[in-house]
Amino acid sequence: MGSVFTLGIATTSSEQAGVLLDMGIAEIKRIEDLLSEFRPESETSLINGKAYHAPVSVSEECFSILKRSLDISRLTKGDFDITVGPLKKLYRFKNDQFAFPSSAAVQDALAKVGHQKVQLSDATQSIRFMAEGMQISFAAIGKGYAADRVKAFWKAAGVTAGYINASGDLCAFGHKPDGQPWTIGISHPDRPSETLFYLPLQDAAVATSGDYEQHFVHEGKRYSHNLDPHTGLPLSGIKSVSVFAPAAELADALATAVYVKGVDKGLHFINQLPHTHCIIIDADNGVHTSTQLNLSV
Repeated sequence: MGSVFTLGIATTSSEQAGVLLDMGIAEIKRIEDLLSEFRPESETSLINGKAYHAPVSVSEECFSILKRSLDISRLTKGDFDITVGPLKKLYRFKNDQFAFPSSAAVQDALAKVGHQKVQLSDATQSIRFMAEGMQISFAAIGKGYAADRVKAFWKAAGVTAGYINASGDLCAFGHKPDGQPWTIGISHPDRPSETLFYLPLQDAAVATSGDYEQHFVHEGKRYSHNLDPHTGLPLSGIKSVSVFAPAAELADALATAVYVKGVDKGLHFINQLPHTHCIIIDADNGVHTSTQLNLSV
């Protein structure tokens, strides 16, 4: 998944802890094998290679993730979209000699993007692409799904407290051994080692979408590696979005969607969702929060 996972549980038995942590690691690896677009044998690779020519039948698990992904696309009016792969291939954000792709190249890629061009069949549990060259990627939802799966495994095994940290996307339940809630820190977008805020996280998840590591400055303007699936262009105006939600999968996807929506529309969108909150740091390092979120420095 291109991410470092850190797993922690609260238990009195080190032997039990070892077994449970190994279980979590194995589940993360299984999901990567299932969903990674970079694994030739994954269901994602199978879909990307064949779904334009004929419907591709997939496992129940993969089909469920596809359905939820398209549901979130509809909920966010396309701001979250698992079909943006053709656009990502146009950009190299770590290149010092960055150049925007041509308008023609962007338009060509956009013709291969759009959740509306994905057809799912419940009857055959299959997926079909309606445009040649389409590809899907679970990069903006897969880490959250893996975290939720590990949490579910542990709870079923009787674990009462733990966390799964996927490169800053954190899913936590129960309390720390001292009785205090697990705490998430929100980093400064320009100085990642500096923490701006600490927030308690109990039976909830947080995901951050930001340009901490992948951004570029072009003609004095900072652009993110996040792309607008409607225009095909890199986004600007926001440095970081952190979304708090009941499930890590949902937080992961919504953080991407809010980034695309921008500050005002993003806050308005989150304020309409139950048990969901967000923190947005704009291009000038201004901090914006949803209405029900209280920050402590």
